[in-house]
Amino acid sequence: MNENQKPVAVYTDMDDTDFQSGVRLLEDAGFEVRYLGTRNTERIIAASQDAEVLLLGYAEAPRSLIEALPKLKLIALMSMGFNNVDIEAANEHGVWVTNVPGAATEEVATHALALLLAAVRQLSFYTAHAVADAEQWNARAPLAPVRLSEKTLGVVGLGRIGKAFAAIAGPLFQRVVGYDPYLPDTDETRAELARYGIERKSLADLQSGADVLSLHVPLTDENEGMINRAFIAELPDGAIIVNVSRGGLIDSQDARDALDAGKLTALALDVLDEEPPAADHPLLSHDRVVLTPHIAYYSNRTDAEYVRIQAENATSWLATGSPKNPVNTP
Repeated sequence: MNENQKPVAVYTDMDDTDFQSGVRLLEDAGFEVRYLGTRNTERIIAASQDAEVLLLGYAEAPRSLIEALPKLKLIALMSMGFNNVDIEAANEHGVWVTNVPGAATEEVATHALALLLAAVRQLSFYTAHAVADAEQWNARAPLAPVRLSEKTLGVVGLGRIGKAFAAIAGPLFQRVVGYDPYLPDTDETRAELARYGIERKSLADLQSGADVLSLHVPLTDENEGMINRAFIAELPDGAIIVNVSRGGLIDSQDARDALDAGKLTALALDVLDEEPPAADHPLLSHDRVVLTPHIAYYSNRTDAEYVRIQAENATSWLATGSPKNPVNTP
């Protein structure tokens, strides 16, 4: 690149997000910025041959894309999760991958609690029966709501969001247990978990003892489909599962079967393994699934924060050679 040629940063897809503040940050830092408006891998490759930075919305960055872009140095995501990028390929080709940690911690934790309470109190059933008809008005769901103060909450993943969820949901429960294999077992960690009221346990302990299980982990090859028939069989009868992380953590058909068999009381979900779902998706329109359309992150603050942090990862890389929020070390 000659001294007068600007580095190129390409936004792939931003849907309805206003990303102009990110464009301004990038241009002020010295980038030439383009927007493609596509998630199609072939179109992204064709239009990004000179790109050093890709800024993704929901587009994926598989190995084929990474290997086809000779100048690529950074993939900046607009999310906490990074399962839409082939991290191994990025490492092999010297490409940084960055995410957006912490921008929506409060929102996601609050949304998880809202989903849980809607499932426990069976709000979809009772709001549907709040009509001017005596028989409907006095209807009762087949199962009575449980009292949370007699139940155990299990939190899988004790990062920012998992701990924030435990902090706001924990006072409703008799006990909070948590699992995270990546947290070090240090005095500092133990003291921090104690402040959140979390007893650290094994995953097997959570399976056998958690009446409500809430998932707060990224999707990886190792945990894809972890909530399957065998896993659910070890949960207490009538358990509720909350998922605001990634839909691929749950085997949808196995979860549906467990609902129909009465092993699970409810699922409280903001994510599915297929988004948007097909009309025949096993968890769509089930009367004991509380489902929102991957919106847990959203508030009047978060869109702007996601855009800013995503762009600042690129500007930091350009200025210093390393981004602020890397998920790998190429």
